[in-house]
Amino acid sequence: MSNAEGMTRCTTQIDEALSCYPSLLIDSSFVIRHSSFRSAASFTIIELLVVISLIIILAGLILSTVSYVQNKGARSRAETEIAAITAALENYKADNGIYPTDSIKTEMLDPAANINLTNYATASLYLYEQLSGDLNGSRQPAANAKTYFTFKSNQLSPSDLTQNVTAIRDPFGNSYGYSTAKAAHPAGTVGYNPTFDLWSTGGRTSGAPNQVQWIKNW
Repeated sequence: MSNAEGMTRCTTQIDEALSCYPSLLIDSSFVIRHSSFRSAASFTIIELLVVISLIIILAGLILSTVSYVQNKGARSRAETEIAAITAALENYKADNGIYPTDSIKTEMLDPAANINLTNYATASLYLYEQLSGDLNGSRQPAANAKTYFTFKSNQLSPSDLTQNVTAIRDPFGNSYGYSTAKAAHPAGTVGYNPTFDLWSTGGRTSGAPNQVQWIKNW
């Protein structure tokens, strides 16, 4: 038998087998085309990039919302603390006939000057001493001293309770400002209230005062 005859016979046998068992035929829909696979892969990458972009956008929105809520909460707490300290100052004045004042520490502090947290701390420490009765920063009132205001630990700097107090801390982590400049010099241009000025810079630590952002008693 020649090769040609053998191939013809083999082909005939295969055709007969396929005709008897049609299930052996491979449907063309199961054929994986390279172009289709490439398109599907490209579409998947695009979807992944879209999802990542959406996640980044949502994360940014969440962070900005959290920051806004935290800032709003801090401002609300500062307003409450300033109101409470103001009430304590009124009680102090009722007993002493004058608000706590010092010719250097509070009367020389100008609320309109550039923010200086060191000067703020000096003035607020003096205020703390007068209202708490703690005259040496030990966090304990002196013997026979009257306490007009009991400060919580989170209202004082530093946060380490083993260290002496250095300032009254606002909810933003900075010192409150306290000035009696206007009370000491009513005809002058320094200060705002004829009694006392008490304020928080709302988180700002330097530069010109932005009193729109401040929480204050004037």
